[in-house]
Amino acid sequence: MPSRIYRYEHTSRALNPTGGFLKGFAYSLNPYIGCAFGDAGGCPFCYVRALPVAMKGEGAPWGSWVIAKTNLVERLRIELAAMRKSDRLEAATIFMSSATDPYQGLERKLRITRGALEAFVEYPVRRVLLQTRSPMVESDLDVLRRLGDRVIVSMTLETDDDSVRRAITPTSPSVERRFKTARLMRREGIPIQLAISPMLPNHPERFAELADDAADRVIVDSYFAGDGSGGRRSRGLGIGELYDRLGYEGWFRPGAEQQLLDAMRRRLGEHRVLYSRDGFSAV
Repeated sequence: MPSRIYRYEHTSRALNPTGGFLKGFAYSLNPYIGCAFGDAGGCPFCYVRALPVAMKGEGAPWGSWVIAKTNLVERLRIELAAMRKSDRLEAATIFMSSATDPYQGLERKLRITRGALEAFVEYPVRRVLLQTRSPMVESDLDVLRRLGDRVIVSMTLETDDDSVRRAITPTSPSVERRFKTARLMRREGIPIQLAISPMLPNHPERFAELADDAADRVIVDSYFAGDGSGGRRSRGLGIGELYDRLGYEGWFRPGAEQQLLDAMRRRLGEHRVLYSRDGFSAV
């Protein structure tokens, strides 16, 4: 099996203006390019693999390479200082990360994501949403405590069924391990949401019961509301064929998420259950 490719680059800027699906955020922040969670076909629904940024792998398969932005923290501090000087800092909202998971394996060594979080302690913005599927976020619990309600940890957890996880996203941490991380964050007083995005086949009532204990709120998203093209991107990535092959045919259709939304709302209450674009923008 070929080894994973790691590269190191300098970036000209840390914060990138955003909009569209992430209309609630002023900027995105991506400490890495590429994503090891996509190795060996893991996360087959990830739209990033079809974007121009995927060409940074220079022909290597998506998931087999990761590029670290080694000067990102330095650039971020410069940009945040400039925002403070122009009185824009306190209103800024940051989505971290929009095109990769901020907790790649390299983070254990390079600690770029941790450095960025520490910069936000020094230069407080209105809100940072930390989007990850990795329990490695637990290693930054001390910094997250210092950020208080200026941070939301958003744990991607597409299903409550680990057999579904193994079939579709085999390179992602187990369902129970991610629930454990979410419960820890909540016990420690860190704002925590579950990003059920995209929703995979699940057991709605059980999923709602588990989510009630683990998260302050949940966001449910679907292939058809969340891929930015009404499902065309997802079809182009072969998700329909994959579901047919796995016996999940009834789950790849508009409206498949409604049963889970109903179960979540009954269990958690309307105010704790958000949907798709508007949910992600509720910062």
